[in-house]
Amino acid sequence: MNNNKYVVFKISDNLKEKFINYYLKYPARKTPPYAVFQVINYDTIITLYESGKVMFQGLSADIEASIWIEQERIKNKRIISLDKKDKKKDEKKVFYNTDTIGSDEVGTGDYFGPIVVTATFVSKENIAYLKELGVRDSKKITDTKINEIAPKIIKVIPYVTYILDNSSYNKLKDEDRNLNKIKSILHNKVLTNLIKKDNYPYKKIIIDQFVYPKKFYEHIKDCNEQIKNVTFITKAEDQAMSVAAAAVISRYIFLKEIKKMSTEIGMDIPLGAGSEVDKFAKTLVEKIGLENLKKYVKFDYKNTLKLTNYLK
Repeated sequence: MNNNKYVVFKISDNLKEKFINYYLKYPARKTPPYAVFQVINYDTIITLYESGKVMFQGLSADIEASIWIEQERIKNKRIISLDKKDKKKDEKKVFYNTDTIGSDEVGTGDYFGPIVVTATFVSKENIAYLKELGVRDSKKITDTKINEIAPKIIKVIPYVTYILDNSSYNKLKDEDRNLNKIKSILHNKVLTNLIKKDNYPYKKIIIDQFVYPKKFYEHIKDCNEQIKNVTFITKAEDQAMSVAAAAVISRYIFLKEIKKMSTEIGMDIPLGAGSEVDKFAKTLVEKIGLENLKKYVKFDYKNTLKLTNYLK
């Protein structure tokens, strides 16, 4: 196995039992010291340590980990710290009452649907309005509520969104189909485009940290325009209204894209990448064929391998 990717984060107690039960069906490896178990899922090794830390190592480590990271974000209202080094002093800084530009993405934890990234500019004058809508607690907002408030936000807040549809995602070269690289490039794209729109009086540019800053800038080094002076913080939605607003808008647009797909295929598409999604994918493939599935899914996700094994 070419272990050229790895992701480490601490899983919550609320999700740990589900995590363990999910991987019990996979082939076990020799358990390393201080580990609860180690299994191999196709081309990725998953190790759960007694401390609660989980390490994903292998070709699809970022994809495998993103499924659980997204569940942590939604179920437990947590923002994952990918490593001890992420716990920086910046976490203590609060940009909540400051003019900021921020960005956030949706869709990396979903088999179906695109990756949507949005950047917004939120001035101090608009913070009270967004608070009134409940934007600060966006992780606790239901999809119904997001569909209600996002159109109101869009009317007031300057924003730029980019949608990486499934066909475009699947056409990427293997070396470019790295989720952290994709997210870095798309965050850079929406941020640079937003800044070009107008002379916004922002004090900070904020990204909810998903990768080390050094790696972020490595990922965008070949882009024609490169964002500079970004502040990377964890729990950014609680600290910058621009990031919270960007998250709501991204989710709203993602849900609209899923609805379009559902209408097109005549079935309601489930969200996420779990067993319910696997069952749905089997039904859909029987209807449209495996090759046509590429229009609707991220084809390199593990769900596809499960699907091809089912079709054999």
